[in-house]
Amino acid sequence: MVLEFFEHPVRLVPRCSVRFLTLSVLLLVVGMVASCRPSSNSTLFQDIRVIDGTGAASYLGSVRIVDSRIVEVGELTPRTGETVVNGGGAVLAPGFIDTHSHHVRGLLGEMRSARAVVSQGITTVVVGQDGGSQYPLADLFTQVEATPPAVNVASYTGHATLRRMAMGDDLQREATTLEVDSMAVLLRMDMEQGSFGLSTGLEYAAAFNSTTDEVISLARVAADYDGRYISHIRSEDRTFWDAIDEILLIGSEAGLPVQVSHMKLAMTSLWGRSDELLQKLDAARARGVEVTADVYPYTYWQSTMRVLVPDGNFTREEVAFALREVALPDGIIFGRFTPEPSYVGLTLEEIARARGEDAVTTYLALLDMAYGPDAPDDVRESIVARSMTEEDIARLYRWGHTNVSSDGELAGPHPRGYGSFTRVLRTQVREGATLSLEEAVYRMTGLAAEHMGLVDRGVIREGAWADLVLFDPETVTDHADFESPQVASTGIWGVWVNGVQVWDRDAVVPSAYPGRALRRGG
Repeated sequence: MVLEFFEHPVRLVPRCSVRFLTLSVLLLVVGMVASCRPSSNSTLFQDIRVIDGTGAASYLGSVRIVDSRIVEVGELTPRTGETVVNGGGAVLAPGFIDTHSHHVRGLLGEMRSARAVVSQGITTVVVGQDGGSQYPLADLFTQVEATPPAVNVASYTGHATLRRMAMGDDLQREATTLEVDSMAVLLRMDMEQGSFGLSTGLEYAAAFNSTTDEVISLARVAADYDGRYISHIRSEDRTFWDAIDEILLIGSEAGLPVQVSHMKLAMTSLWGRSDELLQKLDAARARGVEVTADVYPYTYWQSTMRVLVPDGNFTREEVAFALREVALPDGIIFGRFTPEPSYVGLTLEEIARARGEDAVTTYLALLDMAYGPDAPDDVRESIVARSMTEEDIARLYRWGHTNVSSDGELAGPHPRGYGSFTRVLRTQVREGATLSLEEAVYRMTGLAAEHMGLVDRGVIREGAWADLVLFDPETVTDHADFESPQVASTGIWGVWVNGVQVWDRDAVVPSAYPGRALRRGG
């Protein structure tokens, strides 16, 4: 059967019910109405521009998949009974890999179709980020295998998760030697089950008081299993350079690859110093430290109110500094705030004005509402704050060791959950010319797979897994914004995960759940 792309979309997945067909479409489906199933499990992609995920130049060709694998690449002709997808010159690339993702929330439940990610071409999400993970990971893998989502799932083991298991709720201190040893045992168990390594969120309260030596001890455990270390570093603003030195030290002492999560220069006095940062990272690589980074394409981050003062010293002076240097009041938007839902969608400046207060007073008052002695136990709050520049983001993407990530959620208040990868294709390729199309795809696929240690993913070649995305490079774009953060991208024509189509032009494919649990080395 041959499925063509027309100016007016024709669905890529055959449908048994056909109504109100034009003559041209009738000709297309002659011989198809007798059965909706192809006579084989083979699919041939023709008339496509192949970008193979290695950074090499694109070429016109064909790709054949059988079951879940790519079996042939070249100038191919259709076989009897195989499904043929005629791409009309669109790009066929490896499925995008989100190396820093929080999309696991809801992924094994009501959001198994993973609309947020498949609509932007993502086929694999790497979770367990910022020091938080499910423990033991074997349970997560069992869940993925029992109730597969639409996309593949890989995971790190979270440092803060290990701390909670070894230390209980008493986390605002250094761990004892015995507690670090206990964490190491727990980490070994996860590594043996396929964890990709250790993740930390050293800027967050649960890990802020951990020592560098504690992290190095655990990173060495990950290294014993050829694992990796990925980190939301201890500071992205006030002590940024010290935090960079720390992750480089961890990589050197533990002898494993290290990745800076969602790398950014998140303070006004740091803006414009991205070249200095990259020179520092290049010097470390020259010394043998395998340091890499991921970056999402937004000037706004999302976190909790408390992250503006990581050490918890919420004096007027510290908050005033944060609102002057880290995030300005007119650039802080409340994405969640259960103590007063009417504040959601407003900036701190707007809330302060409505309360008749200065921004510092309002911030301290809202902190008390969320975390004070009278606050309920189930408070949920998050802010979206601007503290980056487009110029620095572009420079970071030009670094040869930066891959693309989202740091997104399936139903979060930040548009990055729905738009990161398509936004890169729009802003850094088509509009900004920061990257060539091949370079951008490489950072989303082959390079991302290399950074995570994924095997046979992120490339189009014989024997690789059939994770694929078909898109129009001239029209692909993000539409999610801060007012409507859960709007799907356009220009993604089709997405296949392990050989099964999960996205079809403008919608998820119903009941398509081919995702797999990905374990380290497999």
